[in-house]
Amino acid sequence: MILGVKIKELVIRPDKHIAKEEVVLRPGFLVEILRNDDGLLKKFGQTTFTVAYKGTIKAFHWHKRQDDLWFVASGKALIVLYDLRENSKTRGKTQIIESGEGDYKLILIPRGVAHGYKVISADPLMLFYHTTEPYNRENQDEERIPYNYKLIDFDWDKY
Repeated sequence: MILGVKIKELVIRPDKHIAKEEVVLRPGFLVEILRNDDGLLKKFGQTTFTVAYKGTIKAFHWHKRQDDLWFVASGKALIVLYDLRENSKTRGKTQIIESGEGDYKLILIPRGVAHGYKVISADPLMLFYHTTEPYNRENQDEERIPYNYKLIDFDWDKY
């Protein structure tokens, strides 16, 4: 576990059908993803939605100013974190998290922790991420690292 990373296990609540008021052919479910009393975001900046397909690797990048909060809504992802923070007790540590359909969770990625993912499901990955800062094209807070960066030394082909 990387210091500062938090994972909120999400509670799935099956839909309750209200007879004569609804038409429900196949019951779904409801999940509260993020609440202001969770204590996860210091402040809210922006929510972004992205879609990626099987085998896609989007890695690595990290932020100097913002925290990320990731939620995989559909599909499945292998999420890889690497602690780059100078004064962290977990500096140099890698954390691997699977998340997505059937295994819903909310993952707080602190600034200074490199992060990326690989889509490991046949279904498309649908990822929502919330940040503490809004995106600023003129002053971007995204430092990029190649997916095969030697320092991190993660073997994506194993997954």
